[in-house]
Amino acid sequence: MKDFKDKVVVITGAGSGMGRAYAMAFARRGARLALNDYDQKALEATVALLPSGSTPRVLAKAFDVSDRAAMYAFADEVQREMGGAHVVINNAGIEASSLPTWLTPDADYERVMRINYFGVVNGTKAFLPQMMARKEGAIVNVSSIMGLMGAPSQSDYCASKFAVRGFTESLMMELHDSPISVHLVHPGGIATNIVRKDQGKAFAKRYLTTPPEDIVEHVIRGIGRGRVRIVYGRGALRAWLGANLVPQRWLNTIIWRELKQSCDPALYQNLR
Repeated sequence: MKDFKDKVVVITGAGSGMGRAYAMAFARRGARLALNDYDQKALEATVALLPSGSTPRVLAKAFDVSDRAAMYAFADEVQREMGGAHVVINNAGIEASSLPTWLTPDADYERVMRINYFGVVNGTKAFLPQMMARKEGAIVNVSSIMGLMGAPSQSDYCASKFAVRGFTESLMMELHDSPISVHLVHPGGIATNIVRKDQGKAFAKRYLTTPPEDIVEHVIRGIGRGRVRIVYGRGALRAWLGANLVPQRWLNTIIWRELKQSCDPALYQNLR
């Protein structure tokens, strides 16, 4: 799919960061937008920022992507009001606990998995029948470079992003001979506001530096060129090369040396 004029593009997590950048980029291309975010005010702010003349072409709904019933209701409304989705960007996600595994509450694992993984599953399954019916579509699922390799104090986040990767790679196989393209995105360090907890601020300041507009343009070009795996952003190429070429034992050492400065040493001192 190369021309997005008058196509219906669904974007989750559109209230800020990459989601907002996707909305702006597709609006400039003349797409009709179906936008979601958990934060009603942030979603309204995104709609207000869209290029002049695009607002009547927008459907915006605030809900939690982990709410399966809400996602299916949103899909029904997109079908009824806009004729169904052509492109779905499953972008919504939340940060990790930024704690070692032994200190991460079980509830954090469940919450991160519900939003980061099941939110992607819900968005895919709710809108896929619309694409299958029209025999056209593109599904873009956002993983992370932490869906390529593990990282300290990120086990909940990494688990969710590895799950997105596995789900999406399986979907690619299933739709391989169909007119529906599937794209798996592994962003590197993108400058968004995903990190809100104090224990993750050091990591964010050091690594989240690539403008979201840059990766969004890269992904849109990737959709047009049929690229099934899109790896982009600060540290993304290094992560991909490391995950694919470096033996795991060596990779563990490299990652720990790189990221230990972003971890609270007090949480690890009893192990050294």
